Amino acid sequence: MVFKRLLGAIGVGGPSVDTVLDGGAVQPGTALTGRVLVEGGTMDVEINGITLDFVARVEHEGQDTEGEGTVVFHRAQVGGGFRLAEGQQYAVPFSVPVPWETPITEVYGQPLGVVLGVRTELSVAGAVDKGDLDPLLVRPMPVQEAVLEAFGQLGFGFRSADLEYGRIRGTGQTLPFYQEIELTPAPQYAHAMNEIEVSFLASPAGLEVVLEADKRGGLLSSGHDVVNRFTVTHQDVGRTDFNGLVDSWVRQLAERHGGHGLFGGGHHEPHHHHDDHHSGIGGAVGGFAAGVIGGLVAGEIIEEIFDDD
Repeated sequence: MVFKRLLGAIGVGGPSVDTVLDGGAVQPGTALTGRVLVEGGTMDVEINGITLDFVARVEHEGQDTEGEGTVVFHRAQVGGGFRLAEGQQYAVPFSVPVPWETPITEVYGQPLGVVLGVRTELSVAGAVDKGDLDPLLVRPMPVQEAVLEAFGQLGFGFRSADLEYGRIRGTGQTLPFYQEIELTPAPQYAHAMNEIEVSFLASPAGLEVVLEADKRGGLLSSGHDVVNRFTVTHQDVGRTDFNGLVDSWVRQLAERHGGHGLFGGGHHEPHHHHDDHHSGIGGAVGGFAAGVIGGLVAGEIIEEIFDDD
């Protein structure tokens, strides 16, 4: 996919930039590799910097408003400091770390509806051009996949996924937003909850799993959300019964019928509050998501989504 945009400050005849990403989906905590191809225009110019921004389309809620916006959640300079001659072609290879908390955009190759992008900025003579925008595809780490697969094996189904601007209090969250993966309840829990929301906060040590259950209200009480936080390590994959572990987490949520004193872990905090072969879930994602959101990560659509920002 090629995006060619001329540097606005220079006008027609300025340099153009095209970023080529290696391979397919990456995993959080690994490296995104590729190369930036810069082509000179009709004049010699000094390339002061080439920067890659990881951007996400994020939902935000205020006291009386809600909407969407673009958030840059990682920025890395990959080149610059060279002279680009008229018509010259110059390639800049790069390897950029993918933040551990980067949201996942697909499971078993099926898109979740979360859109991320890599935007290339070219700095020439004090002017900055946003240049190239490419989709960033992210698949789960083994420990994330193990948790999601366990939910699927237990009978939970995929409903939707989104990014929420704000912080989950009581966690080690570092990004200004978090991902929520909404699941329909398994039959054995349908009497206790309408849905369950799963948020992953990954780190080199492992994974914080934050669960929020939207509970069904009884005859004399209204429904309310119950939140809890659990941790697993990367080394638990392959030696832990994740079906049993996840089932125990959900049972804890289902059994919490009291007030806030019984809540565990922490709760979602809006950003305006200044505290600063597959079965299981793979089949569920394939069945619920493929027809609805397949193609959402196509280049033309991602460009349209981010273009207004």
